[in-house]
Amino acid sequence: MLNARNIFVITLILLAIVGLFTSLFGNPLGLVKQLLVTAAVIGIIYFIYRRWFSGRRAGNSNEQRAFLKAAKQSKRRHKKKSPSKPQVSNASKKRSIRKKSNANLTVIEGKKNKKNNRASF
Repeated sequence: MLNARNIFVITLILLAIVGLFTSLFGNPLGLVKQLLVTAAVIGIIYFIYRRWFSGRRAGNSNEQRAFLKAAKQSKRRHKKKSPSKPQVSNASKKRSIRKKSNANLTVIEGKKNKKNNRASF
């Protein structure tokens, strides 16, 4: 069941665990220092990504604020309109469903009695 890629990943994880325990028991202060430096580097990279790359995708902050303001106004407007709807009885709902379509449909006569001889094609 294990292919070469799974064996490679399992071996890599086991080596990482052995290295972590070796560093933990041999030089615990060095391990903590290394983990803090790694966390700081990841934090800086994340900050740079969020500051420059993510901001361009979201658009201008003024545009974003205008959009949020318009969305709030729209929500308020819909909240005001929804309670003022008149109550529709079940009988009128059934009548509205039974409305006939205004489409002009025509029947096209076909050649239903003629059999196709597919072998002759």
